[in-house]
Amino acid sequence: MTAAPDEALDVSALPERIEGLLDELSSLGNPSVTERAEELVAAVVSLYGAALERIVERLADEPGGDALVRGLSEDELVGNLLMLHQLHPDDVATRVQAALDRVRPFLGAHAGGIEFLGVDEDGVAQLRLQGSCDGCAGSTATVQNAVERAVLEAAPDVVSIHVEGMVAPKPATPGLLQIGMRCPDGLVEAVGA
Repeated sequence: MTAAPDEALDVSALPERIEGLLDELSSLGNPSVTERAEELVAAVVSLYGAALERIVERLADEPGGDALVRGLSEDELVGNLLMLHQLHPDDVATRVQAALDRVRPFLGAHAGGIEFLGVDEDGVAQLRLQGSCDGCAGSTATVQNAVERAVLEAAPDVVSIHVEGMVAPKPATPGLLQIGMRCPDGLVEAVGA
C-alpha cells in the first residue's frame, strides 16, 4: 500500500503497520516467506541505523554538534530512532530521571517524592515513594498514571515501572444486597389473586 503523493504520511502509525504486514505474511502459512520478510525489515532497519550513526558521528565532530544532536533527540520521532539504534545522547537512567523531574510538580502531595533506584536486568524501572504519602492509597492511581506515562514516553526502552511503597487500591465494597418480597408458594392461589 503506497500513500498518494498528496497524502501526509503518518509515521507514528508505521510500526503498527509493519507489524500488521508481517503478521499477514505469517498467516499465509509459508515460513520461508515470513522469514525473508523479517530479514528484509531487519536489513532496512540496520541500513538506516548505520546511516543515522554516521550522521550523529559527523555532527558530533562539528562545533556545536553535540547541542544539535541533543536538540534532534528531543524530537519524538528522531529521539525514538536514536534510542532504537543506541545513539541517544542520554542513557536510560538519565532519561528516566528527567521524566521524574518533569512530573514531580504535578504530583504535589500525592507522592511526597519519588526516588529512582535504577533499571533492572528485565528492563523494569525501579522507583520508591518517599515522604509523607509513602504507602498512601490515594497516591496509587496518581503516581501510577502520571509517572508511568512520563517514564515510558521518555524511555520507551523501559518495559514497565515498579514503585515501592505503593499501596494496592482497596477492593471495591460489595453492593448492597437487595432482598425482595416474594409470596410464599401457594399464597397467590389461596387469596385468589
